[in-house]
Amino acid sequence: MTKPHHQHPYITERGQFEELCRQLRQADRIALDTEFIGEDRFTPRLEIIQIAAGDLCAVVDVPALGTLDGFGDILADPNIEKVLHSGRQDLDLLAAHTGQVPTPFFDTQVAASMVGYGAQVAYSQLVQKVTGQKLEKAHTFTNWSQRPLLPEQISYAIEDVLFLFPIHDHLQKRLTSLGRLEWVEEEFARLRASVGAHAHDPRERYQRIRGWENLKPQSAAVLRELAAWRDEEAQRRNVPRGRVIRDEVLVELARRPPHTIETMRGVRGLHGNEVDKRGEAILAAIQRGLAIPSSEWPEVAPSKRPEPESAGQVDLLQAVLKARATEEHMAPTLLATSSDLQALVEAKHDREKLDLPILAGWRRKLAGELLLQVLAGKVSVSVDHKGGKLKVSHHS
Repeated sequence: MTKPHHQHPYITERGQFEELCRQLRQADRIALDTEFIGEDRFTPRLEIIQIAAGDLCAVVDVPALGTLDGFGDILADPNIEKVLHSGRQDLDLLAAHTGQVPTPFFDTQVAASMVGYGAQVAYSQLVQKVTGQKLEKAHTFTNWSQRPLLPEQISYAIEDVLFLFPIHDHLQKRLTSLGRLEWVEEEFARLRASVGAHAHDPRERYQRIRGWENLKPQSAAVLRELAAWRDEEAQRRNVPRGRVIRDEVLVELARRPPHTIETMRGVRGLHGNEVDKRGEAILAAIQRGLAIPSSEWPEVAPSKRPEPESAGQVDLLQAVLKARATEEHMAPTLLATSSDLQALVEAKHDREKLDLPILAGWRRKLAGELLLQVLAGKVSVSVDHKGGKLKVSHHS
């Protein structure tokens, strides 16, 4: 397959952007990608948006425009399908800058994982496998904040959307032939639900902090308040969360909460200037956490060592899962993680109450029911002595 021929306008002026939006409104699908700078910010700075539709390809210089007014309506248009590859960050970023979550969308990496290309196939690999084209990698580490962008940088950026339509067509055919269109739509719905401001409640952020589950319930309540305050502070200053206070320091403040500014100065990792500037706000967050009634404390599962026999059960489930995934040309990690299987084993009689992907939707039909039957002793697992494959036998 030869490389598609497209125009490559570089959009830096409002009039150009309005004309681009007019053309995009006529499309039934558009391909999207973004480049951004996020290392030193709470909300990454969106630098360029690469767009393809029909025979048109364009690079939109976001800082030059200053605003993306009018683009959000296109992203939310139910009659225009948005095609992306590994698009979680793109979806988050576009939602943050336009107020609209791109809907409907088709993520080629997610779809590729369902038809035999592996769990997280790279765009360049997918391009080569589907179209035979080998992409250049000369500008992989480009600083997209520098201006002016060179013509070769713009051409490199355009390649990130140039092949999305042929890949989209190819994957749609594969999904249809395998009867998996509903499966992939279920995955897109899960991804869509995790995007946008509503999915990032700062009061739930504490659960992403390593070690929170080892705290006592009241300490976890303090951590919840501290993490929410840090999110608001980082957003106000537009800096990474860790630049306000590091995760491990928040955990220490929650575990042994100081009650005065002076005792706070003794907390390792908390800089004196941060205490001078924001000590009162930190103390206020701690006090809010300590004042929360026990009925509203976060649920913290009591820590326990896995039972000796559970390790063998998890290994057995992993073997069955891998065999089932191989049969369906999928990566096992797409179906369930090791922690999912551990939770499944440890739940014993309460497995149906677990909120695990493997116990819902297409995953349950494909492998979840089988794993439950293995744990219930309703099937036997053995090795076929001829082919060496895992064999599952249902008991009569």
